[in-house]
Amino acid sequence: MTPLAQRLQELELSFLLISFTDLFGIQRAKLVPASAAEAMGRDGAGFAGFAAWLDLSPADGDVMAIPDPASLTPLPWQPGVGWVAAELVLAGEPMAQCPRRLLRLQQERALQLGFELRSGVEAEFFLLGADGSSIADAADHQEKPCYDQLALMRRYGLIGPLLEAMEQLGWGPYQADHEDANGQFELNWTFADALTTADRHAFFKVMVKTLAEQQGFKASFMAKPFAERTGNGCHTHLSLWGAPGYSAAGVNLFHDPAGELGLSPLAYQFLAGLLEHAPALCALTNPTVNSYRRLAAPPTTSGATWSPAGISYSGNNRTHLLRIPDDQRLELRLPDGSAHPYLLQAAILAAGLDGIERGLEPGPRHDNDNYAAPLGPEICPRLPADLGEALDAFDADTGLRQALGEEFCQAYGKLRRRQWQRERGDISDAERCTSLDC
Repeated sequence: MTPLAQRLQELELSFLLISFTDLFGIQRAKLVPASAAEAMGRDGAGFAGFAAWLDLSPADGDVMAIPDPASLTPLPWQPGVGWVAAELVLAGEPMAQCPRRLLRLQQERALQLGFELRSGVEAEFFLLGADGSSIADAADHQEKPCYDQLALMRRYGLIGPLLEAMEQLGWGPYQADHEDANGQFELNWTFADALTTADRHAFFKVMVKTLAEQQGFKASFMAKPFAERTGNGCHTHLSLWGAPGYSAAGVNLFHDPAGELGLSPLAYQFLAGLLEHAPALCALTNPTVNSYRRLAAPPTTSGATWSPAGISYSGNNRTHLLRIPDDQRLELRLPDGSAHPYLLQAAILAAGLDGIERGLEPGPRHDNDNYAAPLGPEICPRLPADLGEALDAFDADTGLRQALGEEFCQAYGKLRRRQWQRERGDISDAERCTSLDC
């Protein structure tokens, strides 16, 4: 009996969703009965790769999605059904453009250096009406709605079951709140190794959307659904730990009581790598045309965007790209809600390890309010203004491309650039309104 079939039997599951996440972050799946789990665990489930965003053609053979039994997760809302993350094989060879495999390769690179990345994400989302045109709660209209208790509890029927599901799955949820925009929420769970966090992040998106749909709502992780409101961030918390089998196994290597703000030289080298590669990272952490409506945006109705405009770091200060909230971790505030769960972690780890391997220094910390009194571009270089600039930076960043693999980079860049060219060619109603009579 394969490990997958054994786990299904132990969990008394009748069906299994074998799922992979394509390059655009869309989850693809097949539903298979438990009776087929033995073969699926051995050979995988077959998909026509051209039907997903994988940069394949109709002439390519079947892509086989090989499930990882360690990721098997029962659906709390659908008894008898499990979800399992899979990695892709084409013609008997692992696919370079498989996002989950890409993350595992970066983990292996870190392991060779004696490190394990542990991370957590703050996955913000909007709760909208069924058609997605407006927020679901008409009474949620405060100018500063963040932490609004009444608005939070009006959605207890959704937020409560989400917390219960995460408890049931052993994720260690510890809080939920109404966020800075009307109609926006966030649930937090305990950090873990980067692959576990990515699997949970992918599952969380499906869980939130499914339970919202069941209640007649639409949940959206879109970066900036409303021009006047704060966008959906995906702030990512990071620390390197000693890997199993090494002398410092299980030790947080970012913590150093003698270091500046309690962080080690290793932490600052990792931070420097993130700063160094920030423009290129945007192509992965802020992957859509809409993402650039969130970055460097004008103030929202609440008074702040909570997103960075340039490349800088600070202490416990949320107006910069990187924040040092305490003496245990870093917080990267660049990513948005549309970030790919696996590519997000892979790109961050690749950039941070490059900073360590090259011994990069991040330069001085800046503790100014970078919204009210922004640093000049000579101190705080700006981020890409749109997806096209981000893709240009991604094309030019040879160090990051080498770490991620040129085959993946070419496939990803090709698909995203096609998206950029198509969407920037669209003519909006606003353009027609302002320009028809010119």
